Amino acid sequence: MSTITFTTNHGPITIALHADKAPVTVANFLTYAREGFFEGTIFHRVIKGFMIQGGGFTADMQQKETNAQIKNEANNGLLNNKGTLAMARTQDPHSATAQFFINAKNNDFLNHSSESVNGWGYCVFGEVTDGIEIVEAIENVATGNHGHHQDVPVENVIIETVTIDE
Repeated sequence: MSTITFTTNHGPITIALHADKAPVTVANFLTYAREGFFEGTIFHRVIKGFMIQGGGFTADMQQKETNAQIKNEANNGLLNNKGTLAMARTQDPHSATAQFFINAKNNDFLNHSSESVNGWGYCVFGEVTDGIEIVEAIENVATGNHGHHQDVPVENVIIETVTIDE
């Protein structure tokens, strides 16, 4: 099983990836990681008691160009429980690219319930194995608005380096 470690300016977060349950999603995520895409990006959306989201914006809140959208693999039996890694997306169930989030609590309403627009859910493809206290620290940072974005950390939470252990 592959793991990935995000070293942030708050400390390291290590995540085991579930390629057996979400092969397309994990392959997509690892492509971005290998290309150095995540390094220098920030956790740009942090909501206490919900999740921390990253993987798409630079420190000056510029959205990065991404690869093609991938199919949603949320019907894989994995649940959006505290400490799990899932893909962020738009209202279109099959619109995930690079952005991801780590659940800060059990978010059952994000789970797959049916193959419909409202039921697809958000694909879980990994789980924090070390550094949940870092996730909790990030979850508790002060946030505000930045342009039309809400819940943006007042002080940048930066992914400095990414290490893959395959």
